[in-house]
Amino acid sequence: MAFSNSVTAKMVDFIRDIGIEVVEIPLQEQTFIPGVYIEKGKLLVDQDKLLYPGDLLHEAAHIAMIPSRLRCYATGNVGQIAEIGNSYEIESIAWSWAAVVALGIDPEILFHNKGYKGGAQGLLFNFQMGIYIGIKGIEDAEMAYADNKAAELGVAPFPIMQKWLRD
Repeated sequence: MAFSNSVTAKMVDFIRDIGIEVVEIPLQEQTFIPGVYIEKGKLLVDQDKLLYPGDLLHEAAHIAMIPSRLRCYATGNVGQIAEIGNSYEIESIAWSWAAVVALGIDPEILFHNKGYKGGAQGLLFNFQMGIYIGIKGIEDAEMAYADNKAAELGVAPFPIMQKWLRD
């Protein structure tokens, strides 16, 4: 089954291209994010229940930020899994912004008015102003770099990612 929404399809293709498996499947149980569930490092998606396509990027970001050796443990709420011990929430927000920029899609699809516990507009404003919360963790994972470090390394600065999956 193909994704009927062209923006959703573009995001799913991107997520697959960077190496995260996306499985289209009817989800019977209620999920924390409507229509999206993380299972063993894979992104399960029920497009009939998916309310906000931008949530795909954010959930993919959680998977991408988990060290590769631990991704197989990522099921459900990744922040509550002892083996992982971190949801990488703040880094996932930054990663998602970089994905929106790379894809050239409207950032309000990611920062929709029902997301981020009411803080979506504030986050959107910060990122549009170049205030990249979460960049420290992304830098520590050697996935992208803020201006000074990027210049030192001779690479393009965030939101340009040097790699999309953490080693």
